[in-house]
Amino acid sequence: MRMTLQRPPETVPARSRPSGRRRVLSHWPQYLAISPFFLIFAVFGLFPVLFSLYLAFHQWDGLGEMRYVGLQQFRFLLEDSTFWQSMGNTFIIWVISTVPMLFMALVIASLLNSTVRFTAFYRIAYFIPNVTSLVAMAIFFGAVFSTNFGLVNAVLHALGLPTGRWLTEPLGMKIAVASVMTWQWTGYNAIIYLAGLQTIPSELYEAAKVDGAGPVQIFFRITVPMLRPIILFTVVVSTVTGLQSFTEPQVLFGTNTTLNPNTGGPGQGALTMVLYFYHQAFDNRNFGYGAAIAWLVFVVIMLFVAINWRIVARRSS
Repeated sequence: MRMTLQRPPETVPARSRPSGRRRVLSHWPQYLAISPFFLIFAVFGLFPVLFSLYLAFHQWDGLGEMRYVGLQQFRFLLEDSTFWQSMGNTFIIWVISTVPMLFMALVIASLLNSTVRFTAFYRIAYFIPNVTSLVAMAIFFGAVFSTNFGLVNAVLHALGLPTGRWLTEPLGMKIAVASVMTWQWTGYNAIIYLAGLQTIPSELYEAAKVDGAGPVQIFFRITVPMLRPIILFTVVVSTVTGLQSFTEPQVLFGTNTTLNPNTGGPGQGALTMVLYFYHQAFDNRNFGYGAAIAWLVFVVIMLFVAINWRIVARRSS
């Protein structure tokens, strides 16, 4: 038996890979193309955030020399009764605006999903408040909730119900601010819910109808469970935007020259956390204390976002 010996293949030396620095330099046109975003973000986004944290440990009026005070700003903030009142006002406004807003948005999305005609018109109509100027809406709602000539009191008087002083009483002021926020964000959340509803298979609804389920049972047994991820998203976004309410009370009570918009109206009934931060930083020129308020507001918002996330995620699991 004759055996043939095969020649081993010649090994070709592996091509040396370029170093990390050379790989970066080889793609410099791509990095150069996206560099404006990172430069703008570093200058107008990252630097102000880091500087505000540095400023929270100093006392500064914006012109003089900074004086390091350590944790003194935060200690005073924890004992500031006005800040705790602003936090309570913010939570009340957030609750009475977010809960009905998300419920109405879900109902509107369900109605739009079942509508056959004029669907595009209704989508645009419900989304218009979100793209309308918030200052213009606040001025409009200031006239609607006016004590003497407001539309709300006119309707209540026509129905024989007691009228209210919406822009001077603490609860009425909170309801007025919450109404502006609800008007602005209901259509936005309804469009998001509508996009989620269109991803739910129609076979589920047809099978539920065959089994004898009514509209209410279908809504709470099929629609709501299938929309839990989207509901979680809207709850988180609504929490972040609701706890940062500033323009609504600032402009709404600025329409009345007898009220001080920087203190949240009479009795500080509509003073929110961000409005109090603005008042301390830009009216009292106490930028260090304002920075401390801003960081405590950030911690509070992150805490509430985490709580909402755990509650919705746990129910989903």
